[in-house]
Amino acid sequence: MTDALRERYERFARDEAPGRSALYQDWAGGAASDPDVRRVLARIPETHRQPPLVFAVTRMLGVPLTGYANWRRFVLDNADAVVEECAARSIQTNEPLRLAPLLPVLSEIDGPIALLELGASAGLCLYPDRYSYRYVDADGMLRAALDPVDGPSPVALTSRVRGRMPDLRMPEIVWRAGIDLAPLDARDRSDRAWLRTLVWPGETGREELITAALDVVAADPPLMVRGDAVLEVAAVAASAPSDATLVISTPGVLAHIPRVERQTLIERVGSLPARWLTIDAPQLHDAWHPPVDADSWPGFVVALDGDVRAAADPLGSWWEWRAAARPEHA
Repeated sequence: MTDALRERYERFARDEAPGRSALYQDWAGGAASDPDVRRVLARIPETHRQPPLVFAVTRMLGVPLTGYANWRRFVLDNADAVVEECAARSIQTNEPLRLAPLLPVLSEIDGPIALLELGASAGLCLYPDRYSYRYVDADGMLRAALDPVDGPSPVALTSRVRGRMPDLRMPEIVWRAGIDLAPLDARDRSDRAWLRTLVWPGETGREELITAALDVVAADPPLMVRGDAVLEVAAVAASAPSDATLVISTPGVLAHIPRVERQTLIERVGSLPARWLTIDAPQLHDAWHPPVDADSWPGFVVALDGDVRAAADPLGSWWEWRAAARPEHA
């Protein structure tokens, strides 16, 4: 058990934290080599001991953003509280910037659109029509800009584009709903604080972006359903307006669903009169068309009904259009 934990935290320190959070890299590397801390982590249910979740829980409980020695002392002194809170919580990263590589795909779909997100957290990715988009090149020069119909949004999503730029248009969203095992309320102070705590130390600007998006959602909350998406998706989908195109999105959620249930969910979504929009790691399933080589694919896969559209950063900071030729602009 502790060997698997050590490998998990070593991998996080080596492959995931560098370039995003030096502090989390330090904490993960320390935990990987610390048998006392690993014994505490081993008490947490296996699906709730991911480094970002454990680190966010300790921050919520009051650990200072300092080096590993202080974090270690805090974990050992508050072991019962850390275990209890980790068991009760899950990673609910709600990153609106993921909409930047999804917008070109939404641009393909005729509206009006009824948007249903699975694993919606607080619903920040249900508002693609309420945010502004700024697409830049590798040097930061503007390539394309798009604003809501009523003008620039307080939420400005800036994403770097590699290669060609497909056509863009603002989607017409007439209905929005989310399903989540533990949905968060953008109007609730503690839920807002938890989402901000899930931002890794060192990720400049993300907390401010999420706060601004929470304000947008709080002003016009979506329909949020508490439950298992596998069990609830058909019923919630049936409540969407019949004169709108139903789009079911799974941005980043499939990794948190066990493989058997994940495949069942994909099949269930595919059986509905809906389009399936996703951005997920390439190794999560075999529904990509054409097939994706997970070992060589950069980042996540953006797809519509399983048809590959783009490669993208998991959080949307960059993307590269890889679909067959479509109308484009310079």
